[in-house]
Amino acid sequence: FVEGDRLYRTGDLARYLPDGNLEFLGRNDDQVKIRGFRIEPGEIAARVAEHPFVREAVVVAHEGPGGDKHLVAYVVCAPEAASNGLDGSELAGGLRAHISAHLPDYMVPAAFVRLAALPLTVNGKLDRKALPAPDDEAYAHGAYEPPQGEIETTLAQIWAELLGLERVGRHDHFFELGGHSLLAVQLMERLRRLALGVEVRTLFAKPVLSDLAASLGRHHELAVPANLISEQSPAITPEMLPLIELTQGEIERIVATVPGGVGNIQDIYGLSPLQDGILFHHLLATKGDPYLLVSQMAFADRDLLERYLAAVQRVVDRHDILRTSFVWEGLSRPAQVVRRNAPLEVSEVELDGSGGPGHKQLRRRFDPRQHRIDLGRAPLLRFVIAREPGSARWLLLELQHHLIGDHTTLELMHAEVRAVLEGREHELAAPQPFRNLVAAARLGVGADAHEEFFRGLLGDIDEPCTPFGLCEVQGEGSGTREAKRMLPQALSARLRSQARRLGVSLASLCHLAWGQVVARSSDREQVVFGTVLIGRMHGGAGSDRAMGLFINTLPLRLDLDGTAVEASVLTTHGRLAELLAHEQASLALAQRCSGVAAPAPLFSSLLNYRHNTAPAVPGSGTDDVLSGVEWLGAEERTNYPLTLSVEDFGEALGLTAQVAEPISADRVCGYMQRALEQLAEALERARDTPVRELDILPADERAYLLEELNRTAVTYPEQQCIHELFEAQVRQAPDAVAVVYQDQR
Repeated sequence: FVEGDRLYRTGDLARYLPDGNLEFLGRNDDQVKIRGFRIEPGEIAARVAEHPFVREAVVVAHEGPGGDKHLVAYVVCAPEAASNGLDGSELAGGLRAHISAHLPDYMVPAAFVRLAALPLTVNGKLDRKALPAPDDEAYAHGAYEPPQGEIETTLAQIWAELLGLERVGRHDHFFELGGHSLLAVQLMERLRRLALGVEVRTLFAKPVLSDLAASLGRHHELAVPANLISEQSPAITPEMLPLIELTQGEIERIVATVPGGVGNIQDIYGLSPLQDGILFHHLLATKGDPYLLVSQMAFADRDLLERYLAAVQRVVDRHDILRTSFVWEGLSRPAQVVRRNAPLEVSEVELDGSGGPGHKQLRRRFDPRQHRIDLGRAPLLRFVIAREPGSARWLLLELQHHLIGDHTTLELMHAEVRAVLEGREHELAAPQPFRNLVAAARLGVGADAHEEFFRGLLGDIDEPCTPFGLCEVQGEGSGTREAKRMLPQALSARLRSQARRLGVSLASLCHLAWGQVVARSSDREQVVFGTVLIGRMHGGAGSDRAMGLFINTLPLRLDLDGTAVEASVLTTHGRLAELLAHEQASLALAQRCSGVAAPAPLFSSLLNYRHNTAPAVPGSGTDDVLSGVEWLGAEERTNYPLTLSVEDFGEALGLTAQVAEPISADRVCGYMQRALEQLAEALERARDTPVRELDILPADERAYLLEELNRTAVTYPEQQCIHELFEAQVRQAPDAVAVVYQDQR
C-alpha cells in the first residue's frame, strides 16, 4: 500500500494464512450480481428513499420460480403517500419513474413492496427472511386497457401469438414487447391472410396497437400475372412471358440450353435487383466466385448419406427456385428458367489417406475462391461425397449459389429436409413461387418513387465512404479473413433493455454502432454503408415461408455529429423504416442518386443483421432422424472488402467479420463490441452525449497506441557528467571523427 493513494473497498471478506496466502471467506456487504452486473443494493435504496413518498427503503435480490434474480424494493411510506390515496401499482409506477431518471435500467427494481414497517431481528437488524415475496400489485404495470373493436382484438391476438404473450393491450408497443423485423414479416403475412393491409413504414412509425389498428385498411394484393406456360405447351412465345421481354429468337436460345427442351420448362422471368448484382459479380470474377456458399457434413454411413440426399431431392422438387438456372449469353437481358425436373448433381471422389483430414482435402479441392459452378445447369446445388480415409464415415461438401437463396432459405431447406426424413412431408405448407417477388420488384413501387427517396438521402454525398481505405468492391473474396466472437450476455441484455425502452428494434442500435466504426475508420461524420434488408416485407403472399433470394443490399446514410445519442438511435430507426419501403429497389439506382461519380463505389462496407434459429443439423439423441450426422462448418462471402454480420440468437448476440487483408478481422469485431458498449453506457447514464464522442477503441488497443508506441524511455547513465560521457566515447572509438564544421573535421 502507498500512503495517500486511493483504496477500493471490494466487500470481500478474507484472512491471512500462515503461509502468506489469503483465504476467501465470502462477502462483507450486500453486493449482488444480476444479469452479469455487480450491484450495490444500498445505493439503489438510497435513491428510492429520496422520493418524497418514502420514509424508509431497502433493496434486495429476489429469486423467482425459474431461478432468475431480480431486484425488489421494500418501502415504508411517508404520511404524504397515505393521504394521496395511491394503490400499490400506482406507487410502484411512480417510484420506478423516479429511479429510472437517476439510475441505469439494470439497477431499477422490478417490484416495489409497501410495508407498514421493515421487519427487524431481536438485535434490531433487518430480518431479510421475513420480507414477503412481491405480489402482482407490486409490479409497475402500465394501465392495461383491453383492445376495442374487431380489428384491435384481431391484431392483439396476432401479436400475442407472435410474441408469446398471454395478453396484449391497446396501448402496448410492438417493439417494446420484443418485436423485430423478422416478426414484422410474419405479422404482415398474418394480416394478408385476413385481407388486412398496412405499409411497412406505418408499422415502424405507429407501433402502438391502437394506432396501428386505426391505420389498417383492406389489403390490396399485387396482381401477379399468371404463368401461361403449361405442360402441354408445344412452344413458348413472347406473349406467354409477362415478367420478361424477350424476342422469339431469344426464347429459342433459352430452350436450347434446357435438357428436354420446351417440355422441361415451367417458367421464364427476369431477375430481381440483387440477383442482377450477384450475376454481375459472378461474370466479373476471373477465378472463383464470391457468392458460392460452401458447407460440409459427415455421415455415420453411406445409407444415412443416401437418405439425406434423397430428402434434399424431394425439397428441390417442391420449390421452383431450387430448379432454376440462369441464361444471359445472346440475350438482351438475363433470364432465369424454372425447370420441371432438375436432378441433383452428386460427384464421388477418392481421398488420399496420407493427405490429412478428409474434410480439409475436400475443402481445398472445391474452395469457392478457385472453384466455380455452371449457372446454366439446375439446380445450382453441387454435392461432392467421399469416404473418410480410415473410417466408415462419409463426407459431404455442398456448394450452393447465392442466386437461389438467402439465409432464411437455408433455414427453410434444413427444416424441410428434416420433415421429409421424419415422414412429415405431407404436413409442409404449399410451396410459394419465387416469381411473386420478381413481380413485386417489377410492378410494385415505381422507379420514380425509389429515385426521389434516394436523391433525398444521398444527393449531397459526393465522396466514397471507404473505411480503412478499403475501396475494392469488385473482388472475389480471396484475400479476406474471418473472425467470430460472442458478445457478453450482460451487454446483450443491456442493449435489448435500451431498445425496448426507446421502442425501437435492436437492429437500430447495431446499425448506429456500426456507423461509429465506419465513421472512425474513414475519418468522416457523414457515413454511408450497405445494409442487408430481409426483402420479404413486399414479397407477396406466403413470402415468410418462401425460398429464394429475397434479401437486398441498399445504402444507409447516418450523420454522426453533435446529435445526442438517444436522438441518433431514434433517427437511425426512422431511416431503416423508410428504407424498408424501398427494399426491392436496385442498388445501381440508389448509387446513381448520390453525388459519387461512377465507377467509384458509394460505399465499401456492409452490415448484415440477421435472426438465427437453431440449425436442423446435427441431430441429437438416438431417436433423432439426423443422429449420426455431424455438422463440419460453412462459409459464405461477398464482394465487399469489409462485412460485419450481427447474429441475433434470441438472447445472445454474435459478431462475424470478414475483412480484406491486411486489416485484422478480430480488431473489427473488437471495435464493434466497444462501440456497442459505449452506446449502451451512454443510453443508460448520459443520453444527451453527442454521438460523435462515443469511442470504438478497446482498452488494450488504446493502451498500445498511446503507451506502447510512445514508450521512448531508455536507460541513461544519470551519474556521469557530459564531459565524462565524451571522454568515455573517445576511449571506445579514438579514431572516429569527433566534430565536423563546414570543411573541417
